[in-house]
Amino acid sequence: MGVAIIPALLALAEQRDDIDGDAALTLITLGYEIAGRAGLALHATACDYHTSGAWNALGVAAVAARMRGLSPDQFRQALGIAEYHGPRSQMMREIASPTMLHDGSGWGAMVGISSAILAEQGFTGAPAITVEAAEVADIWADLGGRWVMTDQYVKPYPICRWAHAPIDGVREVMLANSLTHDDIAGIRINTFHEGVCLFQGVPETTSVAQYSLSFAVAAQAVHGRIGLEHVSGAGLCDAQVLAMIDRISVAESDAHNASFPNTRDADVQITLHDGRVLDSGLVHARGGSERPMPEADIITKFEEFAGPVLGAARTTAIRDAVLGLADGSSCLADLRAHLYDPVES
Repeated sequence: MGVAIIPALLALAEQRDDIDGDAALTLITLGYEIAGRAGLALHATACDYHTSGAWNALGVAAVAARMRGLSPDQFRQALGIAEYHGPRSQMMREIASPTMLHDGSGWGAMVGISSAILAEQGFTGAPAITVEAAEVADIWADLGGRWVMTDQYVKPYPICRWAHAPIDGVREVMLANSLTHDDIAGIRINTFHEGVCLFQGVPETTSVAQYSLSFAVAAQAVHGRIGLEHVSGAGLCDAQVLAMIDRISVAESDAHNASFPNTRDADVQITLHDGRVLDSGLVHARGGSERPMPEADIITKFEEFAGPVLGAARTTAIRDAVLGLADGSSCLADLRAHLYDPVES
């Protein structure tokens, strides 16, 4: 959700006086709460699995409505417009043919902002059924009392979330037993149906690598981490990773199917060349509400991914500006200044 809500907030802020940290974080929370509940409502009522662009459109519309001072009726119209025009794209189509569509998030953000502006100008929309339908009333009943934002996750890896539990399972078994990839004869992954549908072969592009399962697990097993260099360029034809793919098998699990999409679990068994079989047990992916990532780990992840592109000084400045929103030492303009400057070549 943040991939749409935060860029939309930054764009909308260009037409506002400066926004302090408390106001910025309130707007982000508002966007997450509206988008998250709209997503839950869509999952509960739609017959197939849609991408996050659909509900991100409503979250962005809510942020824009708040920032532009829309009336309650204009806000209602904005949500109706955003839901109607939001990209209800089918997730499994993207899984079957990974490209640069990436969940329709960009279109969701554009629809959300456009919907608020249209409503402000008097355009009307059909009532948002993911908000107003009787069958989803329970999802909205505790708005402001229960925070669905706390149920979201931070990704440790630049890979589809559905692959994270298998990656973590391999990571943890290898760390606990001081293994290297040379010790491994085979890896069996048991996970839910949608995870099994992730790309299983050798990816030719970064987009395919990000929606892979066996390749991602192989990269973790070989390198002990998955960085940008592993899902792009020469990393896509790493001979050791490609050899490891051939040792990985994937199976669908009824138990993991039963818990999806509330959780995205897996278990793995690693067979060693000496004949031992090591079992991970049930694995909840790191970064979610079941296994939150410590703040220090989140910061380290940001620095690891941003540093090579932005440089150490600018990465540190962005980090400090983000953290300063919470303690009052920075405002949104401080962050925007560091984000908008061109990247030095």
